[in-house]
Amino acid sequence: MNRKFILLLLFGLTLKWAHARPLVQPGVDVCIYGGTSAGVIAAYTAAKSGKSVILIEPGDRLGGLSSGGLGFTDIGNKYVVTGLARDFYRQIGQHYGKLEQWTFEPKVAEAVFRRYAKAKGITIYYNWRLNAVSKTGTVIKSIRLEQSQHPQAAKRSVLAKQFIDCSYEGDLMAKAGVSYTIGREDNSVYNETVSGVQLKHEHQFPDNIDPYKIPGDPKSGLLWGISDAELEPNGTGDKKIQAYNFRICLSDDPDNRIQITKPERYDPSRYELLLRYLAAKPSKDLWAFLKMSLMPNHKTDINNNGPFSTDMIGMNYEYPEASYQTREAILAAHEDYTKGLLYFAGHDPRMPEHLRTQMLEWGYPKDEYLESGHFTKQLYVREARRMIGAYVMTQANCERKLVVPDGVGMGAYNMDSHNAQRLVVNGMVKNEGDVQLRGISPYPIAYRSITPKQNECSNLTVPVCLSASHMAYGSIRMEPVFMVLGQSSAVAACQAIDDRCAIQHINVTKLQKKLKSNPLADHSLAEALIDNDDTQNVTVTGTWSKEKNGGYGPSFLKATAPAETSAVRFTAAITTPGKYQVYAYFSKVPNPSDVTSVKIFNGEQLVIKKIQKNEIQIVGQASGEWVALGTADLQLKKRGFVEISTEGANGTVVADAVLFVPQKVATHNDH
Repeated sequence: MNRKFILLLLFGLTLKWAHARPLVQPGVDVCIYGGTSAGVIAAYTAAKSGKSVILIEPGDRLGGLSSGGLGFTDIGNKYVVTGLARDFYRQIGQHYGKLEQWTFEPKVAEAVFRRYAKAKGITIYYNWRLNAVSKTGTVIKSIRLEQSQHPQAAKRSVLAKQFIDCSYEGDLMAKAGVSYTIGREDNSVYNETVSGVQLKHEHQFPDNIDPYKIPGDPKSGLLWGISDAELEPNGTGDKKIQAYNFRICLSDDPDNRIQITKPERYDPSRYELLLRYLAAKPSKDLWAFLKMSLMPNHKTDINNNGPFSTDMIGMNYEYPEASYQTREAILAAHEDYTKGLLYFAGHDPRMPEHLRTQMLEWGYPKDEYLESGHFTKQLYVREARRMIGAYVMTQANCERKLVVPDGVGMGAYNMDSHNAQRLVVNGMVKNEGDVQLRGISPYPIAYRSITPKQNECSNLTVPVCLSASHMAYGSIRMEPVFMVLGQSSAVAACQAIDDRCAIQHINVTKLQKKLKSNPLADHSLAEALIDNDDTQNVTVTGTWSKEKNGGYGPSFLKATAPAETSAVRFTAAITTPGKYQVYAYFSKVPNPSDVTSVKIFNGEQLVIKKIQKNEIQIVGQASGEWVALGTADLQLKKRGFVEISTEGANGTVVADAVLFVPQKVATHNDH
């Protein structure tokens, strides 16, 4: 055997061995799985804290839903959006020339997330997904990854001290052996009233919509999308999942619009129920079945609306625990259904002509999702696995009947579940599972709800698929809240590394103080937020009523023009002297005054401003907006203030919150 042949043989064996043997990366401090909004914020936070970080994203886009079409932010109460989550909406605001912006284009959000990653040079593995988890006792030692597009190719292993599962599916949590649940608990499990099966009236078909292919003939079979399951009693638990959909970005700008064409697997029979619904309940516009929230630059964020819409009800039950291949098939089916619905609405001759005309004004945006044919690949996974952790958040927490002491984030949205099944009830088609329990005030989310039980895993946090009942999760599952909890998870992970302890054993009080004192994770000058409930820094004179819903924070004050002037003074409780941009928050109220009198005192000079009603532009579903009052040079010894009064008012005046933003922070554009 000659020397050249031996060398070639050895070279071939080396290549084969290298292909089969996983590539082991050098160990890092923190590994984050899932480049969702929570994942990016967690990675950025850990990097800002001086830790080495790897962020793993199974796709090729950062930001999850926040850059994948959900531009009409579900807020509930902006008071709960703190730290880097608030900074994200501030950066969006800078793009559009405002302090904050809560409605935005997908590409703008993605650019902000990429800017976070680039600013700290975060290592990101795009198109890699979880294959296996290696544990010693309760400690995750490493995770093995496979290429999303080439799962049979060489694997890659990542070693880390702490892990954070920021995926919408909870895959890392599950493979690490952490307990979880899927579906809807019976009401009896956590003494709740709105979990389990719920046949209610919202997003519901009117009576007498026939479910059969041939009306009145059960033998003809059910129309597409209708289950033959029996309706269980209200409150009964099951494993059904609330519906998924896409948040659809379209454009009506002729220069930025691509025609909606017939999908390859188009099946018009899937939309027969829409025709029957519109025949029973005619509509003047597309809002009958498309919630077309308008975004900047002639774009939309379209969500589900009505009994037949973009939600693909009952078609996602397998998704949470499915293989990657099955998930891809479910996603593809949702895409076919959604694109087919849009095409059907604009082209099927049975659709009302005025609705077809309206639909044809819209098309896919040329400047969005360039990598995926101008249509998002981010399915709205509203709920998948939910951890059963050290503490389970429930309806009682959302209603503040139980208030946890270890809060590391807050929720404030409705307890919101979309429909889980479409079936026949008394010979009529009905949707089941939609719940909208409103009037939720800000409530704390327990640190224990983002940590597993210690005997299952001691170096993992789960800020997205956290520990909550179905209905509590329905309130918590908002993108801003996920970002807040992502930051909290990262600070906790860094603390556990520094203290060399289990994630369950960190000093939570210390964690809470860090989150409050260092909200941007960079030790920058903190802003001062004075809410009307801050009794130490707020002085109320005259007659004001307290409203518990619809404002910023737990409540807001309102007054009508009385015989004598009433006023609310917000003292500038700053910790560092300097120039501050000053804002006041104005909540949405009936019959607002045409003018609101505001005094700004910096300790030496008094400035009086008259805020006109048209300056308070409350957009979308927001309950209020910040209005700029100007700048003030504030000193520590000479306490400044902002005072809102009814002087000169001819309607309702609001006193809710005042914000003092250090000018340097207010104008920053990079990190």
